[in-house]
Amino acid sequence: MTDPKIPVTEDELHAYVDNELPAERRGDVEAWLAGHPDDAGRVQAWRDMAEALHARYDHIADETVPKRLEIERLVQRPRSWVYGAIAATLAAFVCGGGIGWVARGAAATPSTVESLTTDALDAHRLYVVEVRHPVEVPGSERDHLQTWLTKRCGWEVRAPKLDASGLKLVGGRLLPGPTGPASFFMYESANGERYTLYSSRSKTGSAQMRYTAAENSGAMYWSEDNVSYVLSGPMDKTKLNHVARLVYDQTDKGG
Repeated sequence: MTDPKIPVTEDELHAYVDNELPAERRGDVEAWLAGHPDDAGRVQAWRDMAEALHARYDHIADETVPKRLEIERLVQRPRSWVYGAIAATLAAFVCGGGIGWVARGAAATPSTVESLTTDALDAHRLYVVEVRHPVEVPGSERDHLQTWLTKRCGWEVRAPKLDASGLKLVGGRLLPGPTGPASFFMYESANGERYTLYSSRSKTGSAQMRYTAAENSGAMYWSEDNVSYVLSGPMDKTKLNHVARLVYDQTDKGG
């Protein structure tokens, strides 16, 4: 039994949008929305955003795995290739098609920056489609998020302010990186485009900003003071570069 007088929680509103709300509570939520226009507006906005994200990214999951990444072909390669190639194939299954570094077919072990860029694009694709749980800590808790990630990652982690590019901080989370913990921030524009900033320790010192692309995602990556950064987003290189420069200006030399 449920009591329709019990206030509807935000989790229930999200569950309602995701069609995960128990049937016996659905009528109560709909009655609540009828009497609370602000919540009804939020629910509609979430639905619109979900439809936009699915329209942009769902087709990636339906793409065929390239022949060069099929297990049968990979096991025929020299033993030194097997572990890295299988890992790349699994990433392709999870995230809907190979990442740019794998597609290159390079004949040498990927560098730390290449591995980090692959991980960053994997994380970007995995989380940008999430509506209910895209981050662990919301952007409204920026100070707590920065302090927590700084403590866990071991360097001063800051969430850049990208309002000048029309991007709002959605929040962030802690992720594993190639050599240790990685910080992950997500930003969103007014039209629902999402950008993510992934950073992790590396031994590359400093490296110039470079661009790569895979399927429908682009990335600008660089290193500074043994921390590597990957900004992922839409494939518009000019816009991606503009946002990356704003990030760089706020992370360069610990600033």
